[in-house]
Amino acid sequence: MGWENETLRFPTNLDRAAIVARLVKIRESAQASGLSDLVSMLAGIESMPSAQIGVRVISAMTSVQDKPEFKSIATMLEMVAVNLKNLK
Repeated sequence: MGWENETLRFPTNLDRAAIVARLVKIRESAQASGLSDLVSMLAGIESMPSAQIGVRVISAMTSVQDKPEFKSIATMLEMVAVNLKNLK
């Protein structure tokens, strides 16, 4: 996905469009990994209001954070979460 060099310590400053684009990529990755619950959480993310996106991101993080096999998805969600303040 090209985000390997980002860290939570030095996050990219994402705007709404970039946040949504990343969430779509995360949804596609979750679908490829067979994570139907996560796919459902992120379904329709493109048209959701900001507050609802925030709730979905936190819920998605909660669902994968304790599963080591989904660490890459959890890390991508964390990067988005750091940027939720930029949703407008």
